[in-house]
Amino acid sequence: MTEPSALSAVPTGTRDGVLRFYFGPMDCGKSTLALQMNYNHRRQGRHGLVLTKHDRSGDARVTSRIGLGSEAVEVEDDLDLVALVRGHRRVDYVICDEACFYTVEQIEQLADLTDDFGIDVYAFGLASDFRSQMFPAAQRLFELADEINRLQVEVLCWCGRPGRLNARVVGGKLVRTGEQVVIGDTGEAAIRYQVLCRRHYRAGDLGDVR
Repeated sequence: MTEPSALSAVPTGTRDGVLRFYFGPMDCGKSTLALQMNYNHRRQGRHGLVLTKHDRSGDARVTSRIGLGSEAVEVEDDLDLVALVRGHRRVDYVICDEACFYTVEQIEQLADLTDDFGIDVYAFGLASDFRSQMFPAAQRLFELADEINRLQVEVLCWCGRPGRLNARVVGGKLVRTGEQVVIGDTGEAAIRYQVLCRRHYRAGDLGDVR
């Protein structure tokens, strides 16, 4: 029996697919929105896949800092996303968390899923890395997506201004060199990340370092 809901069932094959990219700094609720979107689509009778790469949990899961989580497919660099989806009997939509870490070829595959198979693709991720330079996959999503959405959950710098940039902090100091992808979180760790406004990112000013 279907649980009562204000959401209406969505018939299949009624419209073209769409490729959407939702971006923002760390702590702005990207994974939370991805999980909520998957929940709503499933409640409406749609069939989907949830993908992730380098989730903070270290497992093949999408997790949020407010405690929500879901099993997911871990996207390795050699995973063909079109073949993955076509291996399932029915897929109406794909949720792609941490899409900034995918390969550029995999972003092209997401566009193929939308254009060639009518599948809705919802990608979530950072736009820029700790050097304030765009991730290649994020740049390709900006170029290809039908819709681009900056998430509205505001993250503040220590000074109170809107946080826009993700600083990598090693040994209590902001660093600007190193591997582009180093997995970490915003808590206490030897390598951590802190969201800063443009002014304090460029100045390397972390405020009162914890």
